[in-house]
Amino acid sequence: MSQTSFLDEIQEINLAYLLLAQRLLSEDREAGMFRLKVDGQMADLLVSLNARQLTKLARTNQLICRFGQASAERLQQVTDNPRDQGLAGLHASLLLAGEGYESMPPEDST
Repeated sequence: MSQTSFLDEIQEINLAYLLLAQRLLSEDREAGMFRLKVDGQMADLLVSLNARQLTKLARTNQLICRFGQASAERLQQVTDNPRDQGLAGLHASLLLAGEGYESMPPEDST
């Protein structure tokens, strides 16, 4: 696979991520912030971006989204979960929900 192809794919992922982030935050700000693990300031910025700004940001050669897991151990717990299928999804959600978000600074309420 060529370097150009990798860059094209990164840019496609970035744009898809930014559009999803905007939609999540527009439909339910608090849930979107929780799922994206962003604070209020970042949420406001993401929602305010217009199409030109989204495209410009997506065209970077670096991935904008990243794994929210602080450790490979936590990700391993999710992938190697021995629970039955009914509980596995809930357990994975609980493991992933707490990761990263608790280290965010509280919102400034002034």
